[in-house]
Amino acid sequence: MKSPYDVIRRPLITEKANLDKERRNTYHFEVPVVADRQEIKEAVERVFNVKVDTVRTLIVRGKLVRRGRTFGRRPSWKKAIVTLREGDYIDLFEGM
Repeated sequence: MKSPYDVIRRPLITEKANLDKERRNTYHFEVPVVADRQEIKEAVERVFNVKVDTVRTLIVRGKLVRRGRTFGRRPSWKKAIVTLREGDYIDLFEGM
């Protein structure tokens, strides 16, 4: 992975992610399945200019979907839960 923007695909804006942001100073991101914790930490620190305390990762398995008689599966993806150091924050909606 060359660019930190290749590692951080998008921030996840959900109710659970917003609660974690307020309570625990953690942020959720979608990342490539092959990205490891060190790459994610370096990418978040470079892109958002903050200090990362911990990185937790999990693989979200794709759901089974059905269209008529045929079955398929949505793709699996990886989620990173990044905890920032005390006093740091990421403003995801800077323009608002």
